Amino acid sequence: MNDELIYDWNEVGRRHPPFGPVEFFDETLRDGLQNPSVKDPSIAEKLELIHLMESLGIHAADIGLPGSSKRAFDDVLRMCQEIVSSGMKLRPACAGRTVAADILPMVEISQKAGVPVEVYTFIGSSPIRLFAESWDVDTLLKHSADAIDVAVKNNLPVAYVTEDTIRSRPEVLAALFKNAIDHGASRLVLCDTVGHATPDGTRNLIRFTQNLLKAYGAHHVKLDFHNHNDRGLGLVNALTAVEEGIDRVHGTALGIGERVGNTAMELILLNLKLAGALEHQDMTNLIRYCELTSKAVGMPVPVNYPLVGADAFRTSTGVHAAAIIKAQNKGDDELADRIYSGVPAGMFGRGQTIEIGPMSGASNVVFWLKGHAIESDPGLVQAILLKAKEGGRVLAPDEVLAAVSAHRAAATG
Repeated sequence: MNDELIYDWNEVGRRHPPFGPVEFFDETLRDGLQNPSVKDPSIAEKLELIHLMESLGIHAADIGLPGSSKRAFDDVLRMCQEIVSSGMKLRPACAGRTVAADILPMVEISQKAGVPVEVYTFIGSSPIRLFAESWDVDTLLKHSADAIDVAVKNNLPVAYVTEDTIRSRPEVLAALFKNAIDHGASRLVLCDTVGHATPDGTRNLIRFTQNLLKAYGAHHVKLDFHNHNDRGLGLVNALTAVEEGIDRVHGTALGIGERVGNTAMELILLNLKLAGALEHQDMTNLIRYCELTSKAVGMPVPVNYPLVGADAFRTSTGVHAAAIIKAQNKGDDELADRIYSGVPAGMFGRGQTIEIGPMSGASNVVFWLKGHAIESDPGLVQAILLKAKEGGRVLAPDEVLAAVSAHRAAATG
């Protein structure tokens, strides 16, 4: 888009480059399935979903808790085999508590499939959790060390997950992180498990941990950020984490997850794409990724949901529609795609849609009729507009066609 046509306040004073290199970690098939309103997808749907993750450039995915059930074990094994046989770059990971019984199934799957499975082993670390569980820090240290040792001895990479990191005490985190690194963890996962964080909290936690790693001389250890959306701050916190130099950011398709859900992976990708950080990354499968997830887990997409919702690029307002039409008449589809949209629909395989409703003008009707190869005249346009304004809602296509037929019948009668 010509810079003369859009003045971008987002660029004023923004750090450059705006975002550093970051990996994307997909939790749809693990944390996403903890949402109480979803169903566990079939294995065929899971296989299609990991192929879509691969096509979107997602680097790694948590594909389940194989220690939780036979079905979970079988599905994780099958997905790992698919990753190997298809030559995917997507790296598989699994979640488990800091107990050997959760780690050993991952070892078995790794050996059977012939691929390293990254072990995301988790334990609660906040004072409120320790109080509820009657744990002390020594208990956390021992359980963590024992679990990490099992994975490391079996040559599996370990990401050490402190649940509720955002509400954990600095001295406890310092002890837990050093213990995990000493036992061979290659990643630390900073979690906003209950959706408590603000951007300031996100920055403070990441900077604290980065300084710890420098003090430990643990430059090889990577940092993940995993968060939830209880305060509606999931996306802005994830983007803040990326700005702060996090190595891997987590998300789920459509933001599904426990309670109100996790950060939406597609919105992370969308925003980084628009910021120029994913300039060469193909996003044409992003909508399919969301639609498949919606169908597979039984979670409808709200009509007003960004990018994927039915109304994301749809207008019936006369002024808006007229501007889009004028842009199209100038022969500039990109201009038409941006004049009333902060997200260019064409970049993601969609297009602008103009409907006829009570807020519409004559331009809506003329455009709609032209798109359906119907010749318009002033009387027909006014008849359709009157029907829309009297009905108080957007007209369905069959209602517009019925108005056309009625107008023509009256004209010939």
